[in-house]
Amino acid sequence: MRGAVRLPFERVLGPFLGLVFLVASFVPAFHSHGTELGGLPDRPFDALTVVAIVLQCAPLAVCRRWPVASLALASLGFAADQLRGYHTLAGTGMALTLVGAGACVERHRRAAKLLFSVAYVPLAVALHRLGPGLPVSEFVMFYLALVLAWGIGAWLRATRVAEAERRRRVADETRSAERSRIARELHDVVTHHVTAMVVQAEAARYLTASPERLDQTLTSVTDTGRRAVTDLRHLLDLLNPDYGTPARTGAEGRTPSVGTLPTLIEQTRQAGQPVEFSEEGTPAASTGSADLVAYRVVQEALTNALKYAHGSRTSVRVRHGEREISVEVGTEGTERTERTDGGGSGGSGGANGTGARTGFAAGSGRGLAGVRERVEILGGDFGAGPRPGGGFVVRARIPAGGAS
Repeated sequence: MRGAVRLPFERVLGPFLGLVFLVASFVPAFHSHGTELGGLPDRPFDALTVVAIVLQCAPLAVCRRWPVASLALASLGFAADQLRGYHTLAGTGMALTLVGAGACVERHRRAAKLLFSVAYVPLAVALHRLGPGLPVSEFVMFYLALVLAWGIGAWLRATRVAEAERRRRVADETRSAERSRIARELHDVVTHHVTAMVVQAEAARYLTASPERLDQTLTSVTDTGRRAVTDLRHLLDLLNPDYGTPARTGAEGRTPSVGTLPTLIEQTRQAGQPVEFSEEGTPAASTGSADLVAYRVVQEALTNALKYAHGSRTSVRVRHGEREISVEVGTEGTERTERTDGGGSGGSGGANGTGARTGFAAGSGRGLAGVRERVEILGGDFGAGPRPGGGFVVRARIPAGGAS
C-alpha cells in the first residue's frame, strides 16, 4: 500500500521545503514571523532555538518512511517553539508534516489521531496559563486547522489508493481480455488443423486396400500437421515481447487474411469435405482487422462442417464491398448440430453419417461465440443457425478499414 501513496511532496518537495524553512528560520528578517499560538511575547533566539527549528524542519525529509516518528518530533519542536516564544518560520513545517503523516500513516491511524489530539491538550493548557489568557476558542480553531492539515493528507492518501486500485482493476481486465484473445487464437488454430487431421486419419483406416489413396491421405495428414506447427509458431510469436519490432516484421506477415482463403479451402477439401468457393469484388486498400476476422469466420465454419457434417456439400461465399466484407458459409445436412452456447454455434450433421463416424463430442459453442465477438467488436453483424430446407449457415458482415 505504501507504494500506492507515494506523493511528489514526500519524495522531493518535502525535503526541499524542510531545507528552505530551516535556512529561512535563521534569517533575521524572518525572526518572530512564524506561527504564534497562545500570545506569549517574542523571545530572542538562543541555543534551544536551533533544536526547535531542526525538530520542526528535519522530519519533512523522512516523513514518508517514518510518518509517526516524524510527526512526534515535529510536535516536540513546535511545542518548544511556542512555549519558549520563538515563533520561528519553522512552525510551518508542523502543518506540512501533518499533511505528510496523514498521507503516509498506514497502521493504527485512529490511534495516531487520538494520541496526537490528546497531546495537544496539555500544550494548549500550558500556553493558556503562560500567556495573556486568550479565549479557548483560539486554541480550538488552531486544533481544527491541524485537523484540516491531517485531512488533506488523508484525502491525498485515499486518492492515491483509489488510483492504485483502478490501475490494478484495469490491469486485471487487460490480462483477462488478453487471455481470452489467446484462447480464441488457440481455438481457431488448433481446432481446425486437429479436426482435419482426425478426419483424414479416420478415413485412412478404410483405405488400406488402396495404397495410392492411403499414401495421399497420410501425406495430407502430414501437411496439415506442418501447417498446424507453423500457425502455432506464429501464435507464439505474437506472445513474444519483441513482436511488432523491425526484427519481427517477417513474423507479422504470416497473419492469415482473406487472401489466404484458397489455401484453407484446399486443406478442407483434402480432408474429404466438398467445398465450393466463390469470391466477389475487390478487397479494399485498407481493411484493418476485417481480413483476419473474415478468415476466422470461414475457418470456424469449415471446422464445424468437418466435425459434424463430414462429406456434406459446403459453400463459401465472400463478397468485398467498399466498406465491408460479407461472408456466408452454408453446409447441407440435417442429422446433427453442434450444441450452441447462447448464440447459435455449430454446424449441421452429415447426411451420410460420417460426422458420427469421426466421434466428435457435442461442441461447447466457444468457437462461433469467439468469432461473433470478433465481428461485433468491429461493429459488424453475425448470425449462425439452421437454414430453411436443412443444413446450417454462418453469415457475417464485417466493416473494413477499422482499427486493427
